[in-house]
Amino acid sequence: METASTSRAAIPAARTQSVRHLPISLFGSVMSIAGLALAWRLAGKAYGVNLAVSDAIGVIALGLFVVLALSYLGKLVLHPEIVKAEFSHPVIGSFFGTVGISIMLLSSVIGSYSSAAQLVVWCIGSLITLALSVLMISRLLNGNAAPASAVPAWLIGGVGSLDIVVTGGSFTASWTHEVNLLAAAIGSVSAIVFFILIFSRLIHHDPLGAAMRPSKMILMAPFAVGFIAYVNLAQKVDMFAALLFYFGLFLFAIILYRLLVKPAPFSSTWWGIGFPMAAMTNAAFIYAGAVGGRGLGFIAALLLFVLTTSIIVLSFRTLHALLAGRLLSA
Repeated sequence: METASTSRAAIPAARTQSVRHLPISLFGSVMSIAGLALAWRLAGKAYGVNLAVSDAIGVIALGLFVVLALSYLGKLVLHPEIVKAEFSHPVIGSFFGTVGISIMLLSSVIGSYSSAAQLVVWCIGSLITLALSVLMISRLLNGNAAPASAVPAWLIGGVGSLDIVVTGGSFTASWTHEVNLLAAAIGSVSAIVFFILIFSRLIHHDPLGAAMRPSKMILMAPFAVGFIAYVNLAQKVDMFAALLFYFGLFLFAIILYRLLVKPAPFSSTWWGIGFPMAAMTNAAFIYAGAVGGRGLGFIAALLLFVLTTSIIVLSFRTLHALLAGRLLSA
């Protein structure tokens, strides 16, 4: 006969959610949604879409950043040893770069309301990003890095510096131009080096674990982000810019196909696909606007549809994981 005690014992213990389990990679959601807002802003210029759509998405990105920043600050205060271990981790540590990139992308969102506030926020994000780039590269130069630790997330350091140029290209002061040149130099060279190391690791070593498979989309980011950064500096779309754009589009098609054929279980690392896709979409609108043609316009619109659908799906999956007690539990 089943007693009340044995019946209670048969019920699985409720998941205990805690900020200690908040993944730093979740800041990728802010990058993704802010990038989506900027893509819809370009769609407004190209197709006359009401800018209220872009503004509303931008407000969501701002609110999400505030929630995540306060939550992770709470994790730092309550569990500093866990944050320190994550920061020192050869793979997880790379995702701290998403914080600085999020701030810079939000500066572009804020630019619709105040150019002065945009500059201040951009400066904060740029300082954080450059500081993390110095720390990451210095750490790697210490040696003894395992070949298997060369994962796509490493590119966040290089791409982060390029995002300084992407989000600061509209500033006209001479000192901001020099900062952009410095960031372009750091970002482009380090992105090339990291891309080669990661590509070699993917070819010659064991496949990435299931949780890290979605981060392969980051491989496309240096080319999409590099395209936008180069166009902002050169103030034109030339053959070199076109080569960056088309190789990024080529990688995007390959990686998207592989993710669809062999999808990984959902986790916060799936947000790693959002910002690279947003960068590719923004690049497509810029390229289509400069070159013209219905085909390129169709590609930009298709990418915007895929990006928007992906962000909606990721948002619902994340909210479901949070409500189900899986997102913030061990």
